[in-house]
Amino acid sequence: MRVPGVRVLIAGSGGREHALAWKLAQAAGVESIHAAPGNPGIAEIGLCHPVRAEDGESLLALARELGVELVVIGPEGPLVAGVADELRHAGIAVFGPSRAAARIEGSKTFAKEVLAAAGVPAAAKLAVARAPCVVKVDGLAAGKGVFVCRTAAEVDAALVAGAVFEGPLVLEELLEGEEVSVFGLCDGRTVIPLAPAQDFKRLGDGDTGPNTGGMGSYSPVSGLGAAQVEELIELVHRPVVEELARRGTPFVGVLFAGLMLTDAGPKVLEFNCRFGDPETQSILPRLGGDFVGALRAAASGDLAGVELSIDPAAAVTVVLAAKDYPSSPDHGSEITGIAEAEELGALVFHAGTARYGDRLVTNGGRILNVTATGETVAAARERAYLACERISFSGARFRRDIALAAVCEPGPPEGVVHSES
Repeated sequence: MRVPGVRVLIAGSGGREHALAWKLAQAAGVESIHAAPGNPGIAEIGLCHPVRAEDGESLLALARELGVELVVIGPEGPLVAGVADELRHAGIAVFGPSRAAARIEGSKTFAKEVLAAAGVPAAAKLAVARAPCVVKVDGLAAGKGVFVCRTAAEVDAALVAGAVFEGPLVLEELLEGEEVSVFGLCDGRTVIPLAPAQDFKRLGDGDTGPNTGGMGSYSPVSGLGAAQVEELIELVHRPVVEELARRGTPFVGVLFAGLMLTDAGPKVLEFNCRFGDPETQSILPRLGGDFVGALRAAASGDLAGVELSIDPAAAVTVVLAAKDYPSSPDHGSEITGIAEAEELGALVFHAGTARYGDRLVTNGGRILNVTATGETVAAARERAYLACERISFSGARFRRDIALAAVCEPGPPEGVVHSES
């Protein structure tokens, strides 16, 4: 049910948060969009406030001052740090899990324990680092703490690189297959599936180079229509949500499972406790229904009866990154051509930008996310890359093969998805 006059506060400053603001601003019942701290793209939709997403005390004061009805926490850092708890305990409706539930992303060891208790298939944990294997940082690493090792030399390099991060390392078997991202809206008990996506973690074309926070994404994924996604939600998300509830740590928010579709069936690679970035930028343009109502229902602990739809159209997102990303960011380079890209029908989400007087400049590693839609993945991809060519800043780089393997595969039709009562 839509409630008129809803004021929403989004915590975060990246492309995912810009996409969330863009989607929520379209809802008829939303009175105003606020962001902390936000970015120049969000500032064109709502009001940005100089409060860090990790600063729970200041975020609470801001929420009270604005009289917001819903806080949506975008990044994993504040969630793992317990910002949602601080707001929720003060009576603020929050879309995002508690510190205890967010451990599903904050600790891979904890995630393994939950998966085992819930009986969900996952990559096996290894006792010794021996190729082939995967070396993972146990805690948060901004998408850069996973090292796929096929040789002994790569294992040695991974152990050195992983030692830079705090906490232990987790060793897993190397799974082969197609990797997909599957999302479920959760109220602590009920899970509603969203559209799946596929993202591209490596820096270079052909999945070469280091892991990054994500260089692009697309949706739908061939072979994963509504029925198949529902099967994955039933296999993975619902047992995990039930296990977390059993432990007294109900999960409220988006449960994001990175899955490998192996010959032996789907297996969990990792969990995230929030919307994916850049998957969100490809999923939200396809989402229909009362999005703000769904987030409020989840925050209140009752998704029963909530209904969302998924458009059969496709969406492709390409990340424009700084010259030396992911090793170092770029600051102060002027950005041009966004208006021209938008004239082609693309959505340009700001991820690492800033205003310097009347100039838009770079302010990060991943600078912009260019999303386009079309009847097919091929059509969306063509439009996205045409839009990317209109945008310019010093040293701009992007992968040229986002969704390339899927261009001849039309997306499966997807219908209305319903919650369980």
